[in-house]
Amino acid sequence: MKRNRFSSRKRISADATELGRLAIGLAESGSKLEDMFWQKRLAELVDRLFHDGAEDDLNASLDRLFDTHAMAHDDLADIVESQAESCVMSEQGQDFDILLIAVPVLGWSRFSIPAAPIPRNTLQTLKVHLGAHVVAADARLALADYLYSPDQLPHSFVETWQMLQKLGAAALTGSDLSVDATSMPETNRFLSDTRYLVGALAVARGRPLFRWNEEDRSTRETALKEWLRQGGPCFEPLLTGCAYQPLLADAYHAACRAADSASRPYSLNASVAFLQATLGPAGDDLRAIVGGFHDKRLEEFRIGFGPRDDDVIYHGVVWPLLGIEDETTDVAGEIESVLRKSGVKEVIVLDQQFPYEFCDDCGAPLYPNVEGETVHAEMPEQDDTPSQTLH
Repeated sequence: MKRNRFSSRKRISADATELGRLAIGLAESGSKLEDMFWQKRLAELVDRLFHDGAEDDLNASLDRLFDTHAMAHDDLADIVESQAESCVMSEQGQDFDILLIAVPVLGWSRFSIPAAPIPRNTLQTLKVHLGAHVVAADARLALADYLYSPDQLPHSFVETWQMLQKLGAAALTGSDLSVDATSMPETNRFLSDTRYLVGALAVARGRPLFRWNEEDRSTRETALKEWLRQGGPCFEPLLTGCAYQPLLADAYHAACRAADSASRPYSLNASVAFLQATLGPAGDDLRAIVGGFHDKRLEEFRIGFGPRDDDVIYHGVVWPLLGIEDETTDVAGEIESVLRKSGVKEVIVLDQQFPYEFCDDCGAPLYPNVEGETVHAEMPEQDDTPSQTLH
């Protein structure tokens, strides 16, 4: 995925240099035909680097372009993402388009949000509803039998491409991907977090991938409505003790970005609901303090929650900036609107710039209080209430 990058001036390899040259050619192209010329050569080189496991070359080129040619950086990032999540595979002499997909599920709980294997009968039920409401009628679908946390998803472009190869092959053969749960890293524990169902579609070249690609079929909105109504309950046995909200399936990177965006207001709403339920009547008298935290630029907003009659902070939420958001976009106004709709009676947006700092002892984010100071979030003593970090 496109990401914020840090400056790097180290020497880079010949392949990384060639990636940069091709990407600049694409960025400066003046016609569709020339676009196709550069895109084809970029795709061929990126595919070779995937086969070689050359993640460092991909990142080195992106880092260099981030500093020197923003448009070429974005064009290269688009090509790398596309090649990591889609390809062409053959079966019995016929070519198929393969697309890696993800189905995000937003959730929150006072307890742990599960990331675990999916039983076979539940997996088959999910496939039935995805087939009926989301993917195209002629698409072959394979799913991984694991509900992933963000920490357990592929960490690199090469790993994403490797998952595409495995799931694409499974889709062609009509099987699913069995995941070794014992090899999964432990997931961080948050009050609100995202879980992912990951799969792949296989369709004959040029055929529709999703229901909304077909003629006289549903729109995205209709597909989402039916998926929530029919497919949503399938997650209940996987997310015991959780409130949850499935999102619509999409291409892998697009789905991850949609989840990142949707998780921000969802986490605020979850935070307010959690605090109101945990604190009882005192939870109805909350105050939220919103502050912007800067490194070289505005990196994120942090929201501290506390009582209206005190300067303590009970809990905090991080709202990261995404995509083109920066100091010129009214992110603070969006945060305030979400908080007020969730029932917070007092919202204070501070004008000062806070340093992008974390606790030296535990590494936790520090949150703004009403005095304009950054402090630890500390819940008051509550019986049978697990310690939580809001996310």
